[in-house]
Amino acid sequence: MSSSNIPYVVLQSSSTHHKMPLIGFGTASISSTIDTKKAVLEAIKSGYRHFDTATIYGSEQPLGEAIAEALQLGLIASRDELFITSKLWCTDNFPHLVLPAIHKTLKCLKLEYLDLYLIHWPISVNPGTSEFPFPEETLTSFDLKGVWQAMEECQKQGLTKFIGVSNFSCHKLENLLSFATIPPSVNQIELNPTWQQKKLREFCEKKGIVVTAYSPLGSGSFWGSNGVMGNELLNQIGEAHGKSVAQVSLRWLYELGVTIVVKSYSKERMKQNLEIFDWSLTKDDYEKIDEIKQSKIFKMGPEEIWNEENYRNDMNVDQDT
Repeated sequence: MSSSNIPYVVLQSSSTHHKMPLIGFGTASISSTIDTKKAVLEAIKSGYRHFDTATIYGSEQPLGEAIAEALQLGLIASRDELFITSKLWCTDNFPHLVLPAIHKTLKCLKLEYLDLYLIHWPISVNPGTSEFPFPEETLTSFDLKGVWQAMEECQKQGLTKFIGVSNFSCHKLENLLSFATIPPSVNQIELNPTWQQKKLREFCEKKGIVVTAYSPLGSGSFWGSNGVMGNELLNQIGEAHGKSVAQVSLRWLYELGVTIVVKSYSKERMKQNLEIFDWSLTKDDYEKIDEIKQSKIFKMGPEEIWNEENYRNDMNVDQDT
């Protein structure tokens, strides 16, 4: 698929606007630096123009190398053709560490600016902590207002075109919006047919915050869950349309109006993941998908410490019952 055929959303912040391709290529947990660089180059050839990385992924440097090589090979005419997202890790989630962190990210990527910079998780962890998931004793108070002011400074200085958050609940977003001078453009969240987050999606839509789905196909063996790809109902829907389970899940997300970050190391699956725009799900498909048992995959240690009492409502855990 040509990159020009991938739909996009327009992010808006004050007087500026910027096109974000609807499907992005994720670089979390690709097995090695060489594999990451190779996968990114293949993704660019396949038509991907949005690339998602983060400090914790260890993929910023190979992504930067792939961008440089793509320019050298003429696969893209300029860096401006790409949309690059990275994220502030929990150990840098302090007002005085935000600017140093984004400078380090840009140095790793060998880029002058990001298109989007996100707070990765709404928690702060003692700097220098390397264990993961985080031990309870390493968690410390999260100064959201101070951190967000530093994020706004990143945008004002031109280090990133837009700023946003990841893994934020309705309640945390409400808090952030109460004082933000520049509101978050994006909330990147775990979202797929087995974790549908209806309330959070509706809240973001109402507030003009673009939702990006990570783990749109579940998490496979990485987090020990195969709830999406192994789902028999999704498989039946796929067979009826002559499509894969992955394509059904991605099409469902596309029709919901959210953006998507998907990752695959297979050249064939990279292409298949883009082949979701010329067919549609039926009303019956939607009703079946609505009935899928809900289960959250990603957990960051003791949630009661870093999230609020109404976490269960915000994240629709009640769908489990």
